[in-house]
Amino acid sequence: MRNRVRVLLGLAVVVLVFGGVSMRADEGFWMFNAVPRDAIKKAYGFDVTDEWLKHVQLSSVRFGGASGSFISSEGLVFTNHHVGRGALQQLSTPERDLVRNGFYARTRAEELKVPAMELNVLQSIEDVTARVNATVKPGTSQADAFVARRAAIAQIEKESTDATGLRSDVVTLYQGGLYHLYRYRKYTDVRLVFAPEHAIAFFGGDADNFTYPRYNLDISMFRAYENDQPARIEHFLKWSPNGSRDGELVFTSGHPGGTQRLYTVAHLEYLRDVGHPTAIARMERMREARLRYSALGAEQARQVQSDVFGIENSLKSMRGQLEGLKDPALMAKKQASETALRTAVDADPKAKVAYADAWDQIVASRRASRALMTDSMFLEGAQGLDTRLFGIARSIVRVVEEREKPNTDRLPEYTEARMASLERQLYSPAPIYVEAEKAKLADSLAYMAEKLGADHPLVKQVLDGKTAEARAAELIGATTLVDVAARKALVEGGKTAVAESKDSMIQLARAIDPQSRQIRKQSEDQVASVERDAYAKIAQAVFATQGTSAYPDGTSTLRLSYGQVKGYLEDRKAIPPFTDYAGLYVREKEFSGKPDFVLPKRWIEKKDALDLEVPFNFVSTNDIVGGNSGSPVINKNAEIVGIAFDGNIQSLPGYFIYDGSMNRTVSVDSRSILEAMRKLYDAGPLVDEILGKPAGRPGTR
Repeated sequence: MRNRVRVLLGLAVVVLVFGGVSMRADEGFWMFNAVPRDAIKKAYGFDVTDEWLKHVQLSSVRFGGASGSFISSEGLVFTNHHVGRGALQQLSTPERDLVRNGFYARTRAEELKVPAMELNVLQSIEDVTARVNATVKPGTSQADAFVARRAAIAQIEKESTDATGLRSDVVTLYQGGLYHLYRYRKYTDVRLVFAPEHAIAFFGGDADNFTYPRYNLDISMFRAYENDQPARIEHFLKWSPNGSRDGELVFTSGHPGGTQRLYTVAHLEYLRDVGHPTAIARMERMREARLRYSALGAEQARQVQSDVFGIENSLKSMRGQLEGLKDPALMAKKQASETALRTAVDADPKAKVAYADAWDQIVASRRASRALMTDSMFLEGAQGLDTRLFGIARSIVRVVEEREKPNTDRLPEYTEARMASLERQLYSPAPIYVEAEKAKLADSLAYMAEKLGADHPLVKQVLDGKTAEARAAELIGATTLVDVAARKALVEGGKTAVAESKDSMIQLARAIDPQSRQIRKQSEDQVASVERDAYAKIAQAVFATQGTSAYPDGTSTLRLSYGQVKGYLEDRKAIPPFTDYAGLYVREKEFSGKPDFVLPKRWIEKKDALDLEVPFNFVSTNDIVGGNSGSPVINKNAEIVGIAFDGNIQSLPGYFIYDGSMNRTVSVDSRSILEAMRKLYDAGPLVDEILGKPAGRPGTR
């Protein structure tokens, strides 16, 4: 009987983890120390070796919240245009709009250094679960256990950083089932090399976003430097000039962001009914505020164009996720698998004692989250203070406060191991557009007053008896934090300098910080710590029967996905895997004159030089989500055949469930990139570097 229950439990847990269906061959965000080699061998006949994995791992780059890869021995880094868009915006001026017009550095001297950019390359992974959990003694409350684990993590990260000099992050996997230490090599001198025009990088605009067929040259290239020289890179991905073919095995190596495939039904219902609708409403308002500012003129539009792009992209993704959560079939699968699991757990006395209360704990934590949500949004979330300047002020206030505490007692983002990266961002000279900040702040202050009411203590404290517009102008006008030197002076002056500061933003951040910390602690005690314990129990049920063969949810850490180049059926219509240059011009003609379908001038003038049969974009069954943008798509020889930049609309519920019949990764074909760079951008020397050939022109690259 016990063996039967264990089998049932194992099957039910696998169904739960993988969204209500058995794990498909191409499903999963696989950790590099737990790649399903046997499954890949069985499905595709390919042996994944240690050497292959190590090479791909060391060639892969974490690019902020996204992905990229090294593609030459001289530090050339490859990612999406929309990943590099923030850097393009920072480096632009009213006279030189790099987002709109693109950029190509024809010599190394022309490459532009990006303020505060940091690239990370994963060097090693170490399981530290036992050490983290050893700090929790029997009988410890969930809240105290949460604090104890956080202290242990801070100590582990500090010891590792001190011993290795590498960035060291302890990553929570399976929502608390495992803790792994990831060590990264950092590159902090990063320079822009190449980016096409926005019009071709995002051809089709929001209308085509998350759809297929597509025609996007969504790429950009940067270079990592060390000691003011291009970094010497041992592991980089070679380029396939031949691309891929229908049915071919391909991999993505990237950093999928947070997913919710392990979540219980109660948690998903909270996202469906509360979390996602609230987030969507807030983003819609933020978008409208920026569009109103954009309407004031071309320069105003340039200042906030990256903001608008990011919000619109997030909105479409979030709406697609919400549609998935509203799908009765999806939720029925989740409910059925959860019911089967709970029944199996209840049938085993030991399992029942160990795991049975996990689901009820999550019901209680989601109830607490709903009760705390509004205060959390406007205090710790600062959703009524939508300006970069308040974020800078809060960071300064907390840096000087937290660094006087023992390392293990600090808020996680202010520990010694993470302080260097934090200060790099804090001291970034990226431009701040004062009038844009006023407009954003005024609208968010009005939003806070509408949501909380004019008589709410926080509204009274922040508005200080003034209108939203007047208070925004006052706060922005009386801060010096636009100046990097002023920020540094406050941090170096410590708590005394901050306490005595007359800066408006510093004073506001100090005034609401006690309340913000209080609501954060309540949320940790009533929500985060409870769910950490509950999901750890569910994870332990997985491990009891399956080991760690089941993949964890995405955590913005390096993962491998495998699949094949493959089309799909949509409304009974066959969607082929590849598009081509000819299709691009057909689409442009079909929507002639519409702004998002206007090609850059060079793409019109040089059309006759192009081979219109060259593949442009393609789809594959690789399992990706947000954070995978910029992931290299490679063949079994670890050669680049493309770069992932999107998913189809059917992939958006993939945050909760994977459907291999419909979920598709959308990528730029390696052949289309070479065709454009050679014939449209006159980037022959850069192409030579990508292909590993001698420089085309002496002294240029």
